[in-house]
Amino acid sequence: MTSSASSHPSTQVGAGLIPLALAALGVVYGDIGTSPLYAFKEAFAGAHGIDPSEAHVLATLSAFFWAVLIVVSLKYVWVVLRFDNEGEGGVLALTALAHRVARGPRRAALAVGAGIFAAALFYGDAIITPAISVLSAVEGLSVATPHLEHYVVPITVGILVALFMIQKHGTGQVGRYFGPVTVLWFVTLAVLGVASILRTPEVLRALDPRYAIDFALESPKLAFILLSAVFLALTGGEALYADMGHFGARPVRLAWYGLVWPSLVLNYFGQGALVLREPVAIENPFYLLAPDWFLLPLVGLATLATVIASQATITGAYSMTLQATRLGYLPRMRILHTSDTERGQIYVPGVNWLMLVAVIVLVLQFRSSGALAAAYGIAVSGTMIITTLLTAYIVFMGRARMRTGLLVALVLFGLLESLFFSSNLTKLGEGGWMPMALGAAIFLMLTTWKEGSRLLARQREQIDVPMAGFVGGPLPDVPRVPGTAVYLTSEPSLVPSALFHNLKHYKVMHERTVFLHVVNEDVPRVADGQRVHVTRLAPGLYNVDARFGFREEPDVPAALALAAAQGLDLEPMTTTFFVARSSIVDGPGKLPRWRCNLFAWMVRQSEGAASHFRLPANQVVELGTQVML
Repeated sequence: MTSSASSHPSTQVGAGLIPLALAALGVVYGDIGTSPLYAFKEAFAGAHGIDPSEAHVLATLSAFFWAVLIVVSLKYVWVVLRFDNEGEGGVLALTALAHRVARGPRRAALAVGAGIFAAALFYGDAIITPAISVLSAVEGLSVATPHLEHYVVPITVGILVALFMIQKHGTGQVGRYFGPVTVLWFVTLAVLGVASILRTPEVLRALDPRYAIDFALESPKLAFILLSAVFLALTGGEALYADMGHFGARPVRLAWYGLVWPSLVLNYFGQGALVLREPVAIENPFYLLAPDWFLLPLVGLATLATVIASQATITGAYSMTLQATRLGYLPRMRILHTSDTERGQIYVPGVNWLMLVAVIVLVLQFRSSGALAAAYGIAVSGTMIITTLLTAYIVFMGRARMRTGLLVALVLFGLLESLFFSSNLTKLGEGGWMPMALGAAIFLMLTTWKEGSRLLARQREQIDVPMAGFVGGPLPDVPRVPGTAVYLTSEPSLVPSALFHNLKHYKVMHERTVFLHVVNEDVPRVADGQRVHVTRLAPGLYNVDARFGFREEPDVPAALALAAAQGLDLEPMTTTFFVARSSIVDGPGKLPRWRCNLFAWMVRQSEGAASHFRLPANQVVELGTQVML
């Protein structure tokens, strides 16, 4: 399956590389672009902070520079962006690629399990990013006006509540301003950094990797702990890959190498130069880079930048939920499209309000960006390792050019990321347990739904009648009524249970009966020409396969309209849709009782088939069945 050319921004006629690169700034680099607010400071703050001596500052800057170069510039921007699934990135798209090249069901299951666990960890990152980003920006008020320090948390909560409340209106109206604001943000980072470097140019000695290496050899324990702070400068790398599908790899690369990377490096070195001149500035080196007259405007700009970064993360959580639903790891959920022209602009009310509650709890619990930094990093570093492993597996199983060189590079990336993950584990007791626990809980829910759905399908196979026997034998001798009946079925080889209930209770069949099977492909989008496949089973009896990509919203009536080209012309006003809804009860199945109850709860929370598949409300008949697992 291939997606249509118009579905990908980089293939649109007239879509220039420079405008796309500018547009990518606000969406792709919002997360990593706000790291200077807290990353460098955390190396010298907290219980594990090191002394801000000249040697330590230079070693820290050297570690920052080379870590960003290796992990982001080389691994993500240069290597991983090459591995897309029909133009889409992200760990779920990478999981689909790994599943496609896997040899044997055990390897395929292992690859998918790793990818789903990484997706679960993403949700942990998704709730921490808005909290730590906005909090670190608003903390600038206490630098500009110390007596406002007590208002930092309330203001942060107010901004976050407003941010989540406007999600239902969509980001189309404000999204157009994301790029220009982010450009201004990165230019400001660079200017502040250059001004400080010019006053203390000897800070540029930190470009030499020997400062970091010598520090690691002389003080291995301190260097190991330092890695957890250095990793804070890398936390947007995974989001960079996940959001590539909006713009394509080339604009993302151009934006990184042309503006983002130079601006980040200059600002980090500017902060280091400031601390070399004034060690007490380590309390908040980012805001202390600014002259007094620019401090309050900088707080405002930083707040806008962190809101944009949070918006990108929230949107990513929506997209991840949608993809997980399409791949069968979450039940159907209410998903609203907030734009008539852009499919990617969606709003998931359930996820939105759960995230808001979680983010506010984090802010009220930790109350400072420094305390939140202890919880940040573990989930993202775990996701990065899984991304590296899946990419290495795809390279190993495929026939990529420079295969050996890529594998060697990926092994080195994996070893470095393992060090980052191990260093972040030292923060487990200070809050790092929270995103790991959240990720584990979400992973349990994702796998429970997948396993419960598999057992449910297996039980139906044992109960339901094979389609071949139904079609091959004489059809039920019951009256035929005018119109068309469409029965939704998850297994085309079996007769839908809703049909038997219909025959049992109403003892009639329609003149035309259509068995509709919705297929969720492991590609982002399916072209209209490949959307439906019609098979005539018997006179008045049809089977229709409707295919949708995991980035698409299933629209069954629109898909059925395409069936006319294959000889099945349905009159909308005389068509009735029959759907079955299962009620789960505990039984002697393979699912433990507690997990069966969890699956039953998830079934009750799932969105009904009628609204999920956009069926006309006044043409749907829903029939319930009770299933024991």
